[in-house]
Amino acid sequence: MPQKIYLVRLSDAEHEHLEQLLRGGTTATRQLTRARILLKAAEGWPDERIAETLTVGRATVERTRRRFVECGLEALRECPRPGQRPKLDEKAQARLIAEACSAAPEGRQHWMLQLLADRVVALGLAESYSYESVRRLLKKTNSSRG
Repeated sequence: MPQKIYLVRLSDAEHEHLEQLLRGGTTATRQLTRARILLKAAEGWPDERIAETLTVGRATVERTRRRFVECGLEALRECPRPGQRPKLDEKAQARLIAEACSAAPEGRQHWMLQLLADRVVALGLAESYSYESVRRLLKKTNSSRG
């Protein structure tokens, strides 16, 4: 069996902090699972046994172990999830909503989603913007455009 690169060694304070998390009130489930992983790893459990006991994947155990060695108890926190970030910040979103609530362009009775998407680009709020993104944003508001 290959030697582990990332060995979990907990100080007394870290061990006590993890135990308190498990005994405490409301903590996110993922954070509790990571705390359990670190406690078991510090006791010398193999990754396969930890994964089986806690019903997580072996990769989760390895990743948690590596993150703890690299950044300490910050390994309990969530990492940013992959995916595209919103193109419009809050100010730009407010501007789009204001445009949607304003009078329609000349020759139109109502704003169409594609017209609003084109308006976002014309105002320089984003390089490109889809009508579907406009629809999702407007759906979040409580305003009636009818």
